[in-house]
Parts: sequence; structure tokens; C-alpha cells
Amino acid sequence: MPADILVVCGPTASGKTAMGVELALLTGGEVVSADSMQIYRGMDVGTAKPTPEECRGVPHHMLDVADPAEDWSVARYVEAATLCVEDILARGKRPIVVGGTGMYIDHLVAGRTFAPFTGRWRETLRDRVRQEGIQTVYAQLQEIDPERAGRLHVNDEKRILRALEVFYETGETITAHDRRTAALPPRYRAAYLGLNFTQRGDLWERIDRRVDQMQQQGLVEEVRGLLHAGVPAGCTAMQAIGYKELTAAVGGAVPLETALEEVKLRSRQYAKRQLTWFRRNPAVRWLLWEKTPDLSLVRREATAYLEEIGLL
Repeated sequence: MPADILVVCGPTASGKTAMGVELALLTGGEVVSADSMQIYRGMDVGTAKPTPEECRGVPHHMLDVADPAEDWSVARYVEAATLCVEDILARGKRPIVVGGTGMYIDHLVAGRTFAPFTGRWRETLRDRVRQEGIQTVYAQLQEIDPERAGRLHVNDEKRILRALEVFYETGETITAHDRRTAALPPRYRAAYLGLNFTQRGDLWERIDRRVDQMQQQGLVEEVRGLLHAGVPAGCTAMQAIGYKELTAAVGGAVPLETALEEVKLRSRQYAKRQLTWFRRNPAVRWLLWEKTPDLSLVRREATAYLEEIGLL
């Protein structure tokens, strides 16, 4: 059977936006962003959020849906994105999921439930950490769920408390919950197209150029505006690559050029992690660019891909 949804994935700066738009134009589809930072309003330059010109009239969903001071979890993204996908399908359109946040994509396609919790244990556990230390609380997790504890660092307070919350509220360890839900069939049939470059150096060069372009397009002013608007420097959104480094530069802690070089380095490191994540999925059909993607090549490859999987 044909896929329910199309997924365009790959490392940062690999041409996902253009490919997603082409697939949408060819199929009469709509794009659903799977980028953990493009969900935040006011974070446009530093996240390479598609401009109206780049969207070319194709509806894009899951952009600008959150205040940058909010901390969106994977579960919250999946809940909102699933509503978008279901609405697109109900209108007879094709959802094109485009992004580089592998965890968002995997959980959206799988449609698995997240371990429930009401939050009523959160303050109790935080009080225990303040009074007894995270090591004592971690030791309790080792007794209750040794498998999950073995995957977490003793100082990873957020995930340690989350694992204990799930157990206290449901009586089931988070490991058991994840194993049970992983055995369920995925919610959507997905066809995957992964983008990358034949030579890694070409991707690195493209990333470096993009950071330079962001600086020219006003990244410093964007970061300064967010801070002046009251967005906390320590919130999740401002820890994103580009924002954390430029926050330090705006505050005078480091020179601007030093911050920009750090952005380039961290972006290249992030691209490596993205490739590692997506290469684990044998269903991804990889398209490798030579030097740089161009729109005519994007269009030809998108058409060939759709014909191959029976959607054209």
C-alpha cells in the first residue's frame, strides 16, 4: 500500500526545506515541520525557518506554535503534530514531514503513547533532591528500574525524576512502558527520503556559509530582541545552537567572531549526530548531493522518488 505520509530527513543545511516543498507541490500535500526549535515564535533566523518565498504557497504546520519561554516536550510536539497530520489526511492531502529532529519524527510516525503523569509527584521529588541530594534519589531509581538508571547519568535530574514519576503514578517502570509500546505497530505508513552530501566537507562548508548568512541576516539582533522581550537566557529555546553562543556574545562574555566559530563547530557536531540517528533507519532512501543541491535537481529527484514509490 502507498505511504500515508512522506518524511524528508537529514542533517542541518542539507536542503530539506526545498525538497519538502517540491514533494508537496508534486502531490498536492502540506508540510509538517519536525524541527524542535522552529516551533518557537521569534526564532526565525537562527533556526533557518522557511520564509514565505521558500514555502512557495505550500501550507506549513508546526511553525511558530510556542512561546520561546515554554519548554515543549517530545510528547507535546507529537500531540500537536498528530492533529495536523490527521487534519491534512482528512482533507485528502498528503502530509510531508520535514525536519532534522529524529526523535520527533520517530515518535510522530510510531504514534506511541507516552508514559502518563499528572505532575503531582514532581515537587515531592524535587524536595527530596534538595534535602537528600540527587545521588540518593538516583539510588532509588536503581532499585526500581535498574535498566533505565543504567542509561542515565547520576546528575541527569530531569530524566531521573521523570522515570520515578512514571513509576509512582502508574506502578509500571518507564522501561516496561517503553518496551510495551515499542512492540505496537506504527500509526502511519511512512516513506523516508534522507538528504546528505557525497563529501562530508561539502556539508561542513555549507553549514559554515549558512552561519555566516545568519549573521548577515540579523541573528545578533534576533537574539538581542528575544532577551529584551524577557525570554530567559537559560530556557530550553535559548540553549539552541546559535542562540546560546550569541547570548554570550551579546552579553559581552565572548567576542562575536569567537561565538560564530563556536556556532559553526556545534552545528557540524549536531549534523554528525543527526546522520547517526537517521542512518539507523533502514527504510530511509538516501539522496546524496554533489557540492550543493539546486532546485532543478531537487525537482527531478523528488519526481523520481514519487514515481518509484507509486505516488505519481
